[in-house]
Amino acid sequence: MPEPLQVLLPLLVSVAGTGLVAGAGALRPQLAAPIAVGTATLAFITTLLSETTSAVTYNWAPTWGLQLSLATDGLARLYMLLASGIGLLVLAYSSGYLPLHLQHTGSGPERGPRFFALILLFMTAMMGLVMSQDIILLILFWDLTAITSYFLIGYDHQRRDSRRAALTALLITVASAVFLIAAGAMVMHQLGTASIPEILEFAEPGTTTTVIGVMIAIAALAKSAQAPLHFWLPRAMAAPTPVSAYLHSAAMVAAGVFLLARVYPLLELGTGLMDGLLVIGFLSMAVGGVMALAQHELKRILAYSTIGQYGYVVVLLGLGNVAAAEVYVLIHALIKSALFLTAGSVTEATGETRLERLGGLWNRMPWIAAGSGLAAAGLAALPLTGGFFKDEVFFAGAAERGGVIPLLAVAGAALTFAYSWRFWGGIFVGRVVTEPRRIPLVMIAPIVFLGALVLFLGIFPGVAAEIAEEAGSASVRAPLVMHLAYHFNLEAPNVMAMATWAAGLLLVATSSRWAFIPRRIARASRHVGPDRFGAWVIGALNGLSRRLHAYEVQTLQQRVGTIFVAAAILVGVTILFAPPWPSYRVGRFPVDEWPLALFLALAALAGMVATFTSGRLSLVLALSAVGYSISAVFVFIGAPDVALVAVLIETMMTLLLLGVISLLPRDVDQSQLTESIQQRRRGRVIGVLAAGFAFAIAWGVLSRPAPDPTMSRQLITLAPSAHASDIVTAILADFRGLDTMGEITVIAIALLGTLTLFAARRRV
Repeated sequence: MPEPLQVLLPLLVSVAGTGLVAGAGALRPQLAAPIAVGTATLAFITTLLSETTSAVTYNWAPTWGLQLSLATDGLARLYMLLASGIGLLVLAYSSGYLPLHLQHTGSGPERGPRFFALILLFMTAMMGLVMSQDIILLILFWDLTAITSYFLIGYDHQRRDSRRAALTALLITVASAVFLIAAGAMVMHQLGTASIPEILEFAEPGTTTTVIGVMIAIAALAKSAQAPLHFWLPRAMAAPTPVSAYLHSAAMVAAGVFLLARVYPLLELGTGLMDGLLVIGFLSMAVGGVMALAQHELKRILAYSTIGQYGYVVVLLGLGNVAAAEVYVLIHALIKSALFLTAGSVTEATGETRLERLGGLWNRMPWIAAGSGLAAAGLAALPLTGGFFKDEVFFAGAAERGGVIPLLAVAGAALTFAYSWRFWGGIFVGRVVTEPRRIPLVMIAPIVFLGALVLFLGIFPGVAAEIAEEAGSASVRAPLVMHLAYHFNLEAPNVMAMATWAAGLLLVATSSRWAFIPRRIARASRHVGPDRFGAWVIGALNGLSRRLHAYEVQTLQQRVGTIFVAAAILVGVTILFAPPWPSYRVGRFPVDEWPLALFLALAALAGMVATFTSGRLSLVLALSAVGYSISAVFVFIGAPDVALVAVLIETMMTLLLLGVISLLPRDVDQSQLTESIQQRRRGRVIGVLAAGFAFAIAWGVLSRPAPDPTMSRQLITLAPSAHASDIVTAILADFRGLDTMGEITVIAIALLGTLTLFAARRRV
């Protein structure tokens, strides 16, 4: 198999599967699930067979040094295995879960293909993200994960909490992505390349590098739901359970720590960035651990647990233990996916989502209890589970740093032990509160399989060590060695592990005495803290959006004015914060161009008349004067063919407008006329401001001509290959012609829709 095809095959399989599910599912919804499962299976197999040294590069804009570069190095391969492997199990689980979920929500089976297609689209975005070796390509896939997650979280769009949760997640992840875009622009300006390997090779310590690292870290930490930007993740639990199991344990939140690992050599050069990661990581561990002990809904417990667990990963990256961080990501993904699926199965079997209404299900659901029990034991880092080694590498890194770090590590791990038991014990131990009903086998098997994998990695940890070693080596761009094995001694990691178990058992045994503390903290956070602030921001943005919409839809003038004002603000901010600022040059005015200036002045004067006139006929004549004046301008600048076309179009539009106004009623209500005059005055103010701003921008741009004529020369050279004698002809014939065809297509579709609507109303 050619190397480029081998590199791209997992991504191509995922892309093709997404389209096939969407197409075939629209015709036969029952085909969506098997096609999606088959796609994920093939993507996982091709990822397993891929080589960790393969890469493919295509120069899509060589003049600017831009490339489409994808690679399956060790770091990418780890996250591709998680995206496709966990995705496969989640899709299999969804084949049994989704029909029941659609039945509960009153939806038909036709909505099923959309769900499976979105899951595969997210898998595609995740694979593209981790394979990207170009900063622009990485940003594109980064935004695609955010957009796809918006539709998945808001899948039950008929529910208000789903819509708000999706909007919150989108705003946080997209707003933080602006920092990633700004960092990409800065690093390209500084180093002159968008290639990530070249950026990591040529970057040097300094203030600019630190700023770039901070902006990348903000984007990554928000994506991984790290404090204080964590509040979107618990709200995202409004999504269907398979979405939570996939996005919020193994895929979306993993994308953030992946980005940190991908640019790790750059982060190391930043002043204080590693210490900053330590602070954020331990803060997230504390917030996630305490809040998980205060929750009663199953998925919210796991959501806060995810915040805390990825805090572990951020701490490991701050300590410089990149391979250990990848061990943690791998094992945590298996554990948390199993627990999320357990929450979905238990809820489906009992109809309950809260711990106090559950209990004693060990005998009623033994297979789920066993599979989730292994996962919970792994989360608590008990021996013979893969979770033991995730904590071992964490304790080893903390002990190596020393100081207060080991104490904080043990405290965070003890909280993990406590909420692991609280989740699993609250469901399966004690007396039976709610009798479960039978659920499909496909909703049980993935949980058992994931639990067995956690047990397998606890007995054969070398598999996880090898994968993490390759990932860590690709991250730091140097060989790393990772050994995972049981050591029967009293070295620091083992002592810290035993202290964690003792502290965890003590917390479990005395929970009735201290349980009120996290509940009070959670209650206080509803009034003060990031969650409250996030709710206020979302509410304020919704209110602003409603007010702007109410203003914008009243008249065409207000709609256009809104666009002008928004564009002016964006361009103005760019001018202020992205120097060099515009410079204005006043050149000599040639005498022979006075006729041209006369027609330009005539066009401007006619435009002013059109703005201030209140008569219909005078308005049409003023607009016609504008068009005919511009037609004359085309003659003076050497484009008579364009001038003739402009005259023809202007004549047709004038006749059309005259015909329309002859059909309008002559009598107008005085109140409507007064309101129209007021709206026109507001429009004049906006128009004058917009015109002045556009004039300033145009003058500034024309005062600073492009210093590099390379592109224009290349366009002149390429014009004959487009069967054109000059650049203008090529643009008009090719690009403008294609654009016009698109506009005609849109108009045709709109006309067909209008005719269909009229026909339907006539039948009614």
